[in-house]
Amino acid sequence: MNTYLRKIKKNSKALSPVVASIILIAVTVAVSVVVAAWMGGMSLGLMGNAEQLSVTNVQFNAATTNSVTISIRNNGGSDATISKVYVNSQTSFGISPVTLYSATPTIIPKGNITDVTVNLNWVSATSYEFKFTTAKGNNINYAQVAP
Repeated sequence: MNTYLRKIKKNSKALSPVVASIILIAVTVAVSVVVAAWMGGMSLGLMGNAEQLSVTNVQFNAATTNSVTISIRNNGGSDATISKVYVNSQTSFGISPVTLYSATPTIIPKGNITDVTVNLNWVSATSYEFKFTTAKGNNINYAQVAP
């Protein structure tokens, strides 16, 4: 019986190097596909919640020269909150270079346009730069010349 076991051990062969290489490549490809799917899902989740705000219209109210209505569109994947509004005048008509005009949070639902009214004594033919800061710390800048 002892000789029989020796014959089996002597005739047994390991996997050929070609088969071993194919198995290693298949395992590597499978792992890379799983990792790519996981990373893709993670980045999609992060990008889907990004704030994408844009100014669509600025209306200097002609009836009274003390307010400006700014329409802001939220194209992002979640609601955005405007926490601060700054106005920067390039002229010295009683407006400091950077003035905080609103500290009341304004929520802009995703996919909607919301009007933000800024109490500002504007002067005709003057350029105004509006800066909106969101609760997440992002800034949206827009410049407009008063009519």
